Formats: sequence, structure tokens, C-alpha cells
Amino acid sequence: MGRPGLARTALATVALSVPVAGVIAVPAMAANAAAPPAGYPHQAAVHPISPVKPPVPPAQSAKKPASLNSQLASYVKTLEGIPYVYGGTTRSGFDCSGLTSYVYHHYGRTIARTADAQFHEFHAISHARAQPGDLVFFHVSSNLSSYVYHVGVYEGGDMMVAATTSGGHVTYQSFSWAGDAVSFGTITH
Repeated sequence: MGRPGLARTALATVALSVPVAGVIAVPAMAANAAAPPAGYPHQAAVHPISPVKPPVPPAQSAKKPASLNSQLASYVKTLEGIPYVYGGTTRSGFDCSGLTSYVYHHYGRTIARTADAQFHEFHAISHARAQPGDLVFFHVSSNLSSYVYHVGVYEGGDMMVAATTSGGHVTYQSFSWAGDAVSFGTITH
């Protein structure tokens, strides 16, 4: 068997022993044309070809998944317009802490039921460290260890979503009216 026959045999052997995705079949005449010229016995008759990589499926989402805080802040906005009901904890009506506990429960976090109990459960953070989705607590005085009578879901800046008092509803609103009698808390960061 001469060199062209040896090259065809080598090609057939490679084609049978290598997965199809890694080899491109070369017709017999092309194998002869690809044979190395005389004087180069050390070159192989079969030229290695980079394996063909399977196509990469498109990414589900190029963006990072939303953080729990951003999900909380977005979800509470979908509840705007629901009426204020004292002691309310459902979409039929919320009070302030009923709203915050409902929103957190929606994402698998069970938190205390009242505003003051939520304040004691959450970790105190500064306004500068607060992230949308954290809670804003309203104290009876500027002493930030005083009783908490109201709570809302922080949205950034001086804004929150909260269930307002009797006759009101869940609304996106400023809390700047409370001055220095507000604090912020988190259980997520």
C-alpha cells in the first residue's frame, strides 16, 4: 500500500474512532490531494480540525436575577389602591404592618405582625444604607428607640409604599413629613 492508500486507511480509521462532531469527512480524491508532498514523511495525511462545538443555547436572561429587596419594592407597588382596613392582612384591605407582613410573606419571609414588633425584629440601618424593599419605621418621637406606630416599604429617596389611615388606601407616598422620627430596618442585607 502506497502513501495515498495509507492516508485513506488512516482517514477511515480516524472517522470510525472519533465522534462525528470532531471530524469532517474528506472524500477519497480530496484525501489524495491532501497527502503531504514527497520529502515530508513526518507530516500526517490527515490534518486535525478543531472539534465542532455544539451551539450554545440562548441565555434565559442576560440580566442578573432581581434581588429580594427589588422584588419586594416592586411587588408592593402592585398592591396600590387596596383600601386601608384596621387589622387587615389580605388583598381585601391592609393596615400598615399587615401590608408589610403580606409583602414579605409573598417571598417566603414570615415577619412579625405589628409595626413595633417588626422594628424589633429588623436590623437597624441608616437611611444611606437602606435599599428599596427595606422597611421605614415611624416612631412616636425623634428617640429612635421609642415606640413604632407606623411602617412602610422603602422605595428610595424619601418615598415608600404604605397603607394609610382609615379612609385611605395603599399608596406610594413621601415620608418626609415625619422628619427625624423615622428609622430604617432590614432582614436581607
